[in-house]
Amino acid sequence: MAQSRRVEKVSSLIRKEMSQLFLQGLKDQRLQSGLITITEVDLSGDLQHCKIFVSIYANESKQRDEILNALTDAKGFLKGELTRRLQMRRVPEIVFKLDRGVEKGNSVLDLLGKLEEERKGKNQIRDSLDAE
Repeated sequence: MAQSRRVEKVSSLIRKEMSQLFLQGLKDQRLQSGLITITEVDLSGDLQHCKIFVSIYANESKQRDEILNALTDAKGFLKGELTRRLQMRRVPEIVFKLDRGVEKGNSVLDLLGKLEEERKGKNQIRDSLDAE
């Protein structure tokens, strides 16, 4: 139980520091073309591996790929900064994963909106036929 609290605490610290690094520490121009949000930090129980799930808001999927590549390219720098900021002996290996949950949610909402418009259109046709 104490270990799971420790993992949660370290995950939270990693998320906080990574967010600050995304805002202030990374100068890569590829990162300026979209908005990056950390949705989840999944840290292994032994604190050796860390998956950071990010949601990337960009105009095109090509831009999302470029941003994800920029984050992957910056892993060494980010790991060094985490080592310095968290003062841990060993910072976990970082892997960035694209979280498509928001994208999927938006597409579902778009589909529901289209279905609602179709339903309203059919109701209007039915109402006009009933009025005749």
